[in-house]
Formats: sequence, structure tokens, C-alpha cells
Amino acid sequence: MIREANKNDLDEILNLYLYLHETSVPEDSEHLRSTWNTIINDANHHLIVCEIDGRIVASCVCVIIPNLTRNVRPYAFVENVVTHADYRKRGYATECLNYARQIARQNNCYKMMLLTGSKNESTLNFYRNAGYNSTDKTAFVQWME
Repeated sequence: MIREANKNDLDEILNLYLYLHETSVPEDSEHLRSTWNTIINDANHHLIVCEIDGRIVASCVCVIIPNLTRNVRPYAFVENVVTHADYRKRGYATECLNYARQIARQNNCYKMMLLTGSKNESTLNFYRNAGYNSTDKTAFVQWME
């Protein structure tokens, strides 16, 4: 089942992120809870999960960003696409991305974007097969200390 995360999903999502690039689950703190509440209550921030047998096994984030160009149409940014290692190659992340595309269409977005740090050809092909291309834009990242 694909759905948006609810307030009770934090622990499962944090554990799923261990399959992304995290090395540990953040310490439970007021800052963590405050950030979680901000995400859950933001109408433009969509944390999408795939739940199988009561367990969150894949997820992505889709943020709708208001915009003054392109006839004042917003765009969508996709981030944190992840699938639990035991559930990969079953289409769950693709289902999450498809759900994100529905949200982007419902919000009249003119484009969707995502970045990946992966150089793995199978990961890049996954994004290509999901409808993304790496030829239209050049991404630059500045990491903040």
C-alpha cells in the first residue's frame, strides 16, 4: 500500500533511512520531534511510504515548491528514495515515485527533479526507467558545514 506517512511512522522511517546513507538513527530529541512535526504538518512536504504487511519497506519525499516562473507553476523536488535491502527489485520505490508524480500533477507542477549521488548504473537506469533524465539540467551541490 502506498500512502503518505503519518505521525506514528517516524521510527520506521528512520530505520529505513539506514539503507539510504545514514549510519545510525538520530537520537530522540526535541529537535528531531520538532522537525518531524514540521514535515508532517507541511502541506507541500509529502513523505511517501510503501507499506507491506504492516512494515514500511520503501519511501521517497516529494516537496512542492511554489514558483514565480513558468506561468506561476510550482515544481516538485524528489529526495530520499530508498528501499529496504530485503525488498528491492519488486517495484516498491517505483510505486512511491509514481505516487509523487500524481501529487506533482495534482499541484500543477511543470517539472519534477531529483538528485542522486549514486554512480551505480543500475540505480541510474532505475531513475531513467521512472521517467527522469540526466541530460536537461546540470546539478551543482554545495555542502554546508
